Amino acid sequence: MSALLEVEGVETFYGKIQALRGVDLTVERGEIVALIGSNGAGKSTLMMTICGNPPARTGRIRFDGIDITRMRTHDIMRLSISQAPEGRRIFPRMTVLENLQVGAASIGYQHFDEDRDRMFALFPILARRQSQRGGTLSGGEQQMLAIARALMSRPRLLMLDEPSLGLAPLIVRQIFEALGALNKEGLTIFLVEQNAYHALKLAHRAYVMVNGRIAMSGAGRELLAREDVRSAYLHAGR
Repeated sequence: MSALLEVEGVETFYGKIQALRGVDLTVERGEIVALIGSNGAGKSTLMMTICGNPPARTGRIRFDGIDITRMRTHDIMRLSISQAPEGRRIFPRMTVLENLQVGAASIGYQHFDEDRDRMFALFPILARRQSQRGGTLSGGEQQMLAIARALMSRPRLLMLDEPSLGLAPLIVRQIFEALGALNKEGLTIFLVEQNAYHALKLAHRAYVMVNGRIAMSGAGRELLAREDVRSAYLHAGR
């Protein structure tokens, strides 16, 4: 494997407040890499910094060897990166099908029918809800739609920010099973999660963030077995 995403010495600020402190992280092609940590640790800030907003003040970010540190967000996304942000942020007045059409817009619609059917196979409930407005879906269905919409652009890197947040355990398991299936097809996934149990069980490798720094890293299941990690981060439940 070789690095698809490289973060080196990244520091990010909100005004005078420093949010990230010398962060180093890599995501290899074909991996699932998880970033766990408590609320406010800086996990979402790192994902947003990778996407260019807020920009890194120091350090370097590379995607497939291209320096994207100073690139604008829409240019970064054109490099075949997709993000399902925290809070889902689907278009609530659009139908499920229209949300998928928005997801495909950046690459055109020549593969739309094929990709739509693939999303419906991955998340069968969306097929039954395709004419329903996004805002009327349950929280779990909205999360599935957010992931499906991100996948419609055929990304090489899928970034997910807190996909389990606020969802019932059964729905969380379904979503993580879908992520595992996508990875087996070759998709590289960078996952930011507070639910350490599911994230570490799924991930090939993981990083633990504390106060804007990477405090430890290792294989997902190795970190899951560590007593200090379990006591600090498994409160999110299974």
